[in-house]
Amino acid sequence: MAQPIPIDDIAHVIQLSVAPVFLLTGVGALLSVLTSRLARVVDRARRQEDKLEHLSAERQPDVLDELCKLSRRARLMNWSISLVTFCALLVSSVIVVLFGGALYGIDVSLPAAALFVLGLICLIGGLLVFLREIYLATIHLRLGPFQNGARKRK
Repeated sequence: MAQPIPIDDIAHVIQLSVAPVFLLTGVGALLSVLTSRLARVVDRARRQEDKLEHLSAERQPDVLDELCKLSRRARLMNWSISLVTFCALLVSSVIVVLFGGALYGIDVSLPAAALFVLGLICLIGGLLVFLREIYLATIHLRLGPFQNGARKRK
């Protein structure tokens, strides 16, 4: 008959897995932001594609240029979402490994640490790609009388 696991050991594993669970909560919120941002880019691209059909030949290059920029932004958002999702999978794996180690009495400190570090590297990568997408979204932004940080002269 298998030896029952002491409740203190299970409690300790639960305590160890609290930090990764909080990280998963933050990653989930970040994924929500990223996916809604991607949806906005896709919606904007669809509107531009619909507009393209009704434009004169001299206006089409401007819309095609914007579609090219939107396509690049969508690819960056896909990369960011993929990296952050992979982070969530790795952090979830940390929790599973911690419980598996406790159940089978195995030292899992090295695999758990490696998975956690890899998850954080994916999170950093996803945030860097997201930062690049934000830069591309705002580089040509003009709001009212303000252009390129200076007040538009009359």
